[in-house]
Amino acid sequence: MKIVNIGQDDFNEWLDLAVKLWPDYSSIEMQVILTEILDSDREVAFLVRDELGKAIAFMNLSLRYEYVPEATRSPVGYIEGIYVKDEYRHQGVGKALVNYAEQWALAQGCIELASDALVDNTASHEFHSKTGFREAERTVFFIKQLK
Repeated sequence: MKIVNIGQDDFNEWLDLAVKLWPDYSSIEMQVILTEILDSDREVAFLVRDELGKAIAFMNLSLRYEYVPEATRSPVGYIEGIYVKDEYRHQGVGKALVNYAEQWALAQGCIELASDALVDNTASHEFHSKTGFREAERTVFFIKQLK
């Protein structure tokens, strides 16, 4: 397993994995989002390749300067997205990515690493707990359409 910084040559493999994590986005919408990450000075992305060079996972990270629940200092290293293909789960790939994120965040001067998951995503909650995160807050957002 090898973790590499995503560049333009990795874009299509990254896109394929990202639409699996966020299926509510179209491929075109996701292309725009990922391009913004590549062009950002506050965001970075990493791809995991297996021993044959096949893309099996990815992680998007950012530096968040805005409010992060219970963070004590800004910026905070933030896992914006992490995805491991089903057949590679429970083999330490996700844990390796979180460890990599910790080192990246420390190198950026951060003292904390944060992440989030939807309230009903219990698999993600379990993953975060197993990799050393603790729950900081639960929020349900509401919206009302105005005419």
